[in-house]
Amino acid sequence: MTDQVPPPPHDEEEENEVIRAARELQAQKEAADKAEAADREAAAKSDKKRGWKTAAAAGIGIGSAAVLAALLYANRDKIK
Repeated sequence: MTDQVPPPPHDEEEENEVIRAARELQAQKEAADKAEAADREAAAKSDKKRGWKTAAAAGIGIGSAAVLAALLYANRDKIK
């Protein structure tokens, strides 16, 4: 007869599909929480910087419109 190898010892903590799915779900939740925290940090930093950039862009836009209006007003007699 052939020598039979005994089965491996039965581990009480054997991972089945339900336990594996629960562990993967927990890992996904932790990763999502970390990503959300990083997004909040980045948003907080960009809010501080965005303020002056927005004001500068608005100032340039208003200034350009004022120059255009002044040119149109100055040349209104030449246009007709």
